[in-house]
Amino acid sequence: MFDLAALDSDLAGTPFAGKLHFARVTGSTNTDAVAAARGGAPHGSVFLADEQTAGRGRGDHGWISVAGEGLYVSILLCPRIPSPRMALLPLAAGLAAAGAIRTVSGFEVDLRWPNDLLIGPRKVGGILAELTAQSSGLPSAAAVVGIGINVHQHVFPSGLATPATSLDLETGRRISRQALLIVLLKSLEREASALADQAAAEEIAARVEQASTWMRGRSVEVHGPQACTGVTVGLDEQGFLRVRTADGLVTVQTGGLRAKS
Repeated sequence: MFDLAALDSDLAGTPFAGKLHFARVTGSTNTDAVAAARGGAPHGSVFLADEQTAGRGRGDHGWISVAGEGLYVSILLCPRIPSPRMALLPLAAGLAAAGAIRTVSGFEVDLRWPNDLLIGPRKVGGILAELTAQSSGLPSAAAVVGIGINVHQHVFPSGLATPATSLDLETGRRISRQALLIVLLKSLEREASALADQAAAEEIAARVEQASTWMRGRSVEVHGPQACTGVTVGLDEQGFLRVRTADGLVTVQTGGLRAKS
């Protein structure tokens, strides 16, 4: 269980202090955060649950959220950045999550566009970023960033599209969800704040490419509305994936990847 008082103390001086909302059980932390945003919740509000009964991934795929096993958190961010840069926010969140996992576990994370966190070939986490309607009191751009990380799980359902793993399985020791959350939020603050600076924002795509084996030179199948097959050739300035297909270059704005068989 989380020690909320200690969390708040450790987050002193960040936008998240005093804005933690914890539920033992909820449907989806992203749903909670979106509803709170519409009700005027401030920038930095954090929605944390010990268990989700209707956890969501990208494309409304389910996210298995067993009680006490993982980190299930959604953060309301209202960064004062130009709207076009909001497309980079999921990538910034990916860098933040990868950095947090590396800090607490020592393992490098592979970022699979647009939102998967992998250790080797196995999925350890995912990100769901959603633009949200705002009350009149919020800035012009607001988003909810949901992050799910497998921490204590040792058993996973069969038939997953990508084999799964957890931090405990990879490290052979019990990782603190509390420590992971603190590092994650502080890392997210740094990465999201960087989007306010043009030069730093332009570096996000390059940094993601460096942290990923999927962004360049990988034979992939893209599934979703822009389904295609080809070789990845990096990200554009807005963070969209470019794929060289037999018919030419395709800029993929939505969808997911799998290795070409």
